Amino acid sequence: MDLITSTDALAAACGRLSQHPFVTVDTEFLRETTYYPKLCLIQMAGPDPADAVLVDPLAEGMSLEPFMALMANRNVVKVFHSARQDLEIVWNLGGIVPEPLFDTQVAAMVCGYGDSVSYEQLTNDLAKAKIDKSSRFTDWSRRPLSDAQLTYALSDVTHLVKVYEALVSQLQANGRLDWLGEEMAILTSPETYQADPDNAWRRLAGRLRKAKEVAILMEIAAWREREAQSRDVPRGRILKDDAVIDIATSAPRSVEALGRLRTIPNGFERSRTGGEILEAVERALARDPATIPMPERSRGRNSTGSVVDLLKVLLKAVAEQEGVAPKIIATVEELEAIAESDDADVPSLNGWRRKLFGEKALALKNGQLGMVLERGRVKLREIAPLRGDEARPA
Repeated sequence: MDLITSTDALAAACGRLSQHPFVTVDTEFLRETTYYPKLCLIQMAGPDPADAVLVDPLAEGMSLEPFMALMANRNVVKVFHSARQDLEIVWNLGGIVPEPLFDTQVAAMVCGYGDSVSYEQLTNDLAKAKIDKSSRFTDWSRRPLSDAQLTYALSDVTHLVKVYEALVSQLQANGRLDWLGEEMAILTSPETYQADPDNAWRRLAGRLRKAKEVAILMEIAAWREREAQSRDVPRGRILKDDAVIDIATSAPRSVEALGRLRTIPNGFERSRTGGEILEAVERALARDPATIPMPERSRGRNSTGSVVDLLKVLLKAVAEQEGVAPKIIATVEELEAIAESDDADVPSLNGWRRKLFGEKALALKNGQLGMVLERGRVKLREIAPLRGDEARPA
């Protein structure tokens, strides 16, 4: 089981794979010590087992241009399982997102395998194979790679062939192949993988309540993100999340004030980065509070909480009845939005999701649909509108 270690050999392999209607793809990478994931291995396979290959992107002189060309080939479907991190790597290295795309985890959710179904479960259920997990957490950057590592890595894509074929067959049989379109559109959008430092604050914003705090968070989070990107180190190596929040809530304006924060390491406040943090705080405090985009809060849980709870029961009932994972139909945030407004701009009130769930959600909310228990299962019942004297209060 040899690794491809030259650009010519990679070009030949990609040429063979490009003749197939689809190619399964996986990567092994490390990112514990870097901001950007470090690609250590590429695995690919097609319908013909003889075309399965392992590629060493760390080999001296290796160019991944043939691989990127295959990823951009619109005549070949690229099949991944839980694709987001693999696609991020391709985007970072080649500036492209593989299209057309098929994510077997998303497809499995549409086919009723539950939220975030594991690859091991799908392989067991659909490919009738067991995966040896012993090499999963090894250091993929070390060379040479062992036979056990190579066998494990190759099995990821060879089993994925059968998983893909089985899922496509199920989706075609139940008429749901086009349901994947919206999810694949998100995964293939470059915006999904562009790490904009100016948006880094949003991940932590839920813990803050004041405009001044959010303004500081915006400046500090953006500064930290740029530092992490430029040094190619995890953002936590620059400043921990707790320290970012402490600075946002305390608004230190002097070296001494910064040094008093419990989450700031000793001496940090007098370093270059300490000075840059204080400058960021001053920029934030100079902003007009009215221009600060405050994070969204829970949508009126006090007034709509019972409606949201009912919608959750409805979502679970519909998901069970239709054999679809609840997560792909609607999120809790969407249920809260529907509880507030019949015209909420959410995916679950559009397209196939509206037909499957959204119309029922609106009917339930507006008293036109009821739920009853029959033999331990929730059943839906239409409710006839009240007429005449029946509609008048007693």
